[in-house]
Amino acid sequence: MHTFVPITLLVIWFIASIAHGQAVVTPPAVAIDAAIDRSEPIPPPQTHHMGREIAQTMHYTGAPWLVRESRQREEDCRMLLEALAIKPGQTVCDLGCGNGFYTFELARKVGPRGTVYAVDIQPEMLRMLAERAVAENVRNIRPVLSTPIDPRLPAGEIDVVLCVDVYHEFSHPEAMLARMRESLAAGGRLVLAEFRGEDPAVPIKPLHKMTKAQIRAELEPAGFELAREFDRLPWQHLMFWGARQDAGRPN
Repeated sequence: MHTFVPITLLVIWFIASIAHGQAVVTPPAVAIDAAIDRSEPIPPPQTHHMGREIAQTMHYTGAPWLVRESRQREEDCRMLLEALAIKPGQTVCDLGCGNGFYTFELARKVGPRGTVYAVDIQPEMLRMLAERAVAENVRNIRPVLSTPIDPRLPAGEIDVVLCVDVYHEFSHPEAMLARMRESLAAGGRLVLAEFRGEDPAVPIKPLHKMTKAQIRAELEPAGFELAREFDRLPWQHLMFWGARQDAGRPN
């Protein structure tokens, strides 16, 4: 029998004040789905995968770097978002969401009829994101605590899984790729943004960069096929992957 964490983490945020004789109440708390199956064994983290050294996950104390003022100028995040062609009402996932830099933009694009799964392995990141969701009254975001081998997404429901500069940090890439493929809806896409490993002018440590050849070498055996590429970003590859039809569903 599976055992689960007994309580879901909650971001508690309730402020009532009296303004001109009326009570003013903030929006309700945002629940973080932390119901991880603790009975599922997690293998030791890999240090290398297919000849590539796996980078360490950025610690939550580095969260301010994700929302730095220079990020739009360096990476052209608005162009990346436009390239995704997100439609109102879609179900999307920001995997490795951190404190929500892309999550909230995705939430605006899918609109009130859509849903954004904000998935991260660090509960501290999710708490920051959930607090902001409450402060901004954004109600179509579902924060989810991941494990190193499972993003805990619903099977067959996700239109777009977006991974921005995070895939190279996965300690168990094969397991994560299998679960992401399982989560895709018909016609769904896994979208990887990774700093260009072929370009020495991109001022990022080589450990945090990937070449197109390396990305292909890892995703194609995992049952993905390249649907399209977007090559206009200043520093990053942007590659769109679909589930290969002859690969079947992961177990």
